[in-house]
Amino acid sequence: MALAAPALLLPDVSALGGSPDVKSSGKLGKIHVGHTGITWSNDQIDQAVAGIASLGFYGFETFGEVLEKWETQGGLGQILEKNHIPLISGYSTVSLIDTARKSDELEKAVRRAGLIKKYCGRIMVVGPNSVDRTAYNFADHKAGIVAMLNETAKAVAGRGRDCRAASATGTCVESRDETYAVLHAVDTRYVKFGPDIGQRTKGGSDAVEMVKDFMPLIEYMHLKDYNGANSHLLGYCALGQGKVDIPAILGLMEGKKIDGMIMGELDNDWGSPSSTPPLDLLRASKSYLQTLGVKFRA
Repeated sequence: MALAAPALLLPDVSALGGSPDVKSSGKLGKIHVGHTGITWSNDQIDQAVAGIASLGFYGFETFGEVLEKWETQGGLGQILEKNHIPLISGYSTVSLIDTARKSDELEKAVRRAGLIKKYCGRIMVVGPNSVDRTAYNFADHKAGIVAMLNETAKAVAGRGRDCRAASATGTCVESRDETYAVLHAVDTRYVKFGPDIGQRTKGGSDAVEMVKDFMPLIEYMHLKDYNGANSHLLGYCALGQGKVDIPAILGLMEGKKIDGMIMGELDNDWGSPSSTPPLDLLRASKSYLQTLGVKFRA
């Protein structure tokens, strides 16, 4: 049974002042940005760690299945230590609607949370499972989604890690209304929000509005841009080259203490990957962030 959700306290949006002029304010110098390894394929994680560290990003994220695979090879810790970069978070897709798989999915989440903890990561990101959106009715599954998120978050908390729920295109929680409905219903003592602002934009949401509305729940973020033009990158692009108001997002996050980190991200379609090397794609994002005043490790 899902726990009763406490009232969700939302900030006074009018007091946030709209999109801040971060380029001239110089306020973003204290924001630390990490990056996920998704721009590389999962069998290139050693290259991803080395590349992200070489560019001065502050942390690394990978998938839960990657952490499990590397355990059979001595663990990912050896590569993180070699490149002097910490693991911040691990992303794991959890089936939120298949009740027959509930026990297995909870066991998987706990197992992966244990690996994140082993390598001193702070956050487990729960990604919703994919569905056929043409035949999917969110209303039929909302209660089960909320209950599964609550149970997963409580189980992960039992392993000493925080749980951040994400929403994504092509999944059982995609649209603005679906995301808001879930976040207003979950037990926010355990479930927090890890918005992917590129995914939210691709899904038709106003990413800035969503960050404002759920600021009290945000402890982590995927910082991603979307222009809909780059098929090899699933419509995403280097930061500053798309539709997302990155300055406004970072301006809202500036000064907010979070358990996790703002994690840059740029998907790659590994069925037909971009001809631009992953490291060059990240260099473009880094250069843009530097124009906003964001600093990187030496």
